[in-house]
Amino acid sequence: MTAVLASDRENWFHPSKPVYRFTILFFVSLLTFGSYFAYDSVGAIAPQLIEALKIDRSVIGGMYTVYSIAAIISVLLGGFLIDKIGTRRSSMIFAGLVAVGAAIVAIAPNIVILYLGRFIFGAGSEALVVAQSAILARWFKGKELALSFGIALTISRLGTLFSFNTEALISKYFGSYQAALWAAVVFCLVSFGAVLVYVIMDKRGEKVLHLKDEEAEEKIVFSDIKKFSPAFWYVALLCVTFYSAIFPFTALSTDFFHDKWHIPLTVGNAGGFFSQVFYNITHMFSTAGGTTTIIIAASMFLAPFAGTLVDKIGKRASLMILGSLLLIPSYLLMGFTMIPPRYPMLLLGAAFVLVPAAMWPSVPLIVEEKYTGTAFGVITFIQNIGLALFPFLNGKLRDLTHNYTASMVMFASLGLFGLVFAFLLKRADRKLNGVLEKP
Repeated sequence: MTAVLASDRENWFHPSKPVYRFTILFFVSLLTFGSYFAYDSVGAIAPQLIEALKIDRSVIGGMYTVYSIAAIISVLLGGFLIDKIGTRRSSMIFAGLVAVGAAIVAIAPNIVILYLGRFIFGAGSEALVVAQSAILARWFKGKELALSFGIALTISRLGTLFSFNTEALISKYFGSYQAALWAAVVFCLVSFGAVLVYVIMDKRGEKVLHLKDEEAEEKIVFSDIKKFSPAFWYVALLCVTFYSAIFPFTALSTDFFHDKWHIPLTVGNAGGFFSQVFYNITHMFSTAGGTTTIIIAASMFLAPFAGTLVDKIGKRASLMILGSLLLIPSYLLMGFTMIPPRYPMLLLGAAFVLVPAAMWPSVPLIVEEKYTGTAFGVITFIQNIGLALFPFLNGKLRDLTHNYTASMVMFASLGLFGLVFAFLLKRADRKLNGVLEKP
């Protein structure tokens, strides 16, 4: 009887079974949950950090800048390390850097050490995303690959959503901004634990199924770069302008909404801690941090439908034009009017759904398959240059002008540049026989 039951268990949870594969997917998706949570933890509690540490807004922006500088380096080196030592060891190294970096941020006695922590955190975080992609390809290539990427991204972005909707409450409840930063460390350790589970399951799967490591998708081979067409460079420039108008904005958007509209950082509830967390999440759009997550929620729930729509109708360049155009009124409305920010944020959310859904699948259509790894690596490299520059500029403009109007003009201008690149891309696509506009 014992032998039969053991055999049944083996059959049920054999590495060749979908249940085994999707269990791995769950833990691999958690790999980046902690880093997404910790990435925006400093933005979610920006008002508390500014008050407690007596710092300028540009210092908050600088925390995102040093992260992106580290990300630029990791884009150059991370992919090659993954290929050299495999996904198991590389993911443990990267997840370890994420946890160590987050812990240094939490204990930092001054800004220099805090920046050091963000740098170490950024070096591990961006490389961990690349490792995650290689792991998913290892287990889901030729099966449910697109679904696995969608689920992993959704769970990762839940980290962002929880960060903006719980960190201010944690800081307030425990009476210290450091409590919120330690919460980020806890979630990074959860992600590290998920890596360990993946390593155990992957070893077993490799032994039974004779799996081979997939190469990292984002890896820059400099000799490949000269092969790219003008259409690729328009996509790369559109990418940097678009994401530079989104993430550097969210870095200080909690402070912006609290500063201009006096939207509260938390919403009241007399219950215990977990009761207050639940109340804040269910009333997220009533808080400054929660208002930021309108665009995150839109991408989580609508991105799969947008991807299906793009596959069905094509029109990728046209959708990138529309998405870039939506950025302009979104930021100008927030900069020059007192319209409740939730409404322009809905426009921003629509842009954040449309542009990525059209942009990322465009790359394999305009670049030869053997060069796609370098193509994605180059785009990510250029994107992080923008993400290093504009958070600091956002904070500096706020410090100099004492409001966020100039920042909103800057972000609207990025939308305008993106619109120009999108039009140039559509024109270049005609020379490629309209491949981007076809279903």
